[in-house]
Amino acid sequence: MKLTIERGDLLNALSHVQNVVERRNTIPILSNVLLQASKGELRLTATDLDIEAVDSAPAKIASEGSVTAPAGTLFDVVRKLPAGAEVQLELQPENQRLFITAGRSHFELPTLPASDFQTMTTDDSAIKFSLDARDLARLIDKTRFAISTEETRYYLNGVFLHTTDNADGKPVLRAVATDGHRLALAEAKAPEGSSGLEGVIVPRKAVNEARRLIDGLDGPVDVEVSDTKIIVRAGRATLTSKLIDGSFPDYARVIPKGNTRKLSIDNKAFEAAVDRVSTVSAERSRSVKLSMSEGKLVLAVNHAETGVGNEELEAEYDDEPMEIGFNAKYLLDIAGQIEAPEAEFMFNDPASPALVLDPSDDSARYVLMPLRV
Repeated sequence: MKLTIERGDLLNALSHVQNVVERRNTIPILSNVLLQASKGELRLTATDLDIEAVDSAPAKIASEGSVTAPAGTLFDVVRKLPAGAEVQLELQPENQRLFITAGRSHFELPTLPASDFQTMTTDDSAIKFSLDARDLARLIDKTRFAISTEETRYYLNGVFLHTTDNADGKPVLRAVATDGHRLALAEAKAPEGSSGLEGVIVPRKAVNEARRLIDGLDGPVDVEVSDTKIIVRAGRATLTSKLIDGSFPDYARVIPKGNTRKLSIDNKAFEAAVDRVSTVSAERSRSVKLSMSEGKLVLAVNHAETGVGNEELEAEYDDEPMEIGFNAKYLLDIAGQIEAPEAEFMFNDPASPALVLDPSDDSARYVLMPLRV
């Protein structure tokens, strides 16, 4: 195998696949990326056997062939080469080393045979649809922060994706994530062909890799869903992932419908105040008390060991005074998703979940469980 490829093209393709590789792997070849040179392109594949990423880049092929090389090391080498450099990759058959040359820079990496590399099998996809990359990016960005990291509740370790009707009776593609303490929901117009998607749980790693794949992309993304896998195709790149085999909870029951106490507040000011006040909160709970009364909101932390902090903000609130506590990190995560100048909080009582809305985006909703303060 011998080829010449532009450094930017190689780096872009490598960046799409190398993150799939698990750094600590008991199977050595799964730390490698599969390089296949043929028909005017270099095809790169990486997998951890649960998720697989494939991308390709145009190349001048002097001799066809395939091999696997350490993904992380190869990425770091290419990343540090000068922009615009022409990179030559050559497999030396006598010692099975991959030689990398760019200008006066020379590297050689160990390899393993391409024949030993395992790729994921593909299923017949029952559902196929296309949606704009910006819509998919928005669905991911608005929900992934709420994915659970608790491995025992594995069915919460991803984003639940399905088609349903919204409040106006219009079909939508809905993404939901929850960790039991908070919930995030976002919708997009249901793409043609997605109507049969009753619900799949896309694992956290696949969600993050799909987001990386479409970053900055302007155009359609093809999605295929089978009983066990999801495939995302964007340009030359393809991401295939197993789905989480489990039942996502009935999230609709958690979304408050009778909250009538409304707090409207400048989102940036609120976000900054929560960040400041939580500096002295206990690290484990990070609880912040919100005290609401007519025209104002007071944020307070009072901890015997870590300290005391409070800040008063102007707010639109004309209901009965109320105190309620929340995890500061969760408040900041949600505030970071609000695009309107103001955030709207809908409360019922101090023991009931709060509904957070973005006035500029009625297709996104957030639910926060309170803390005892």
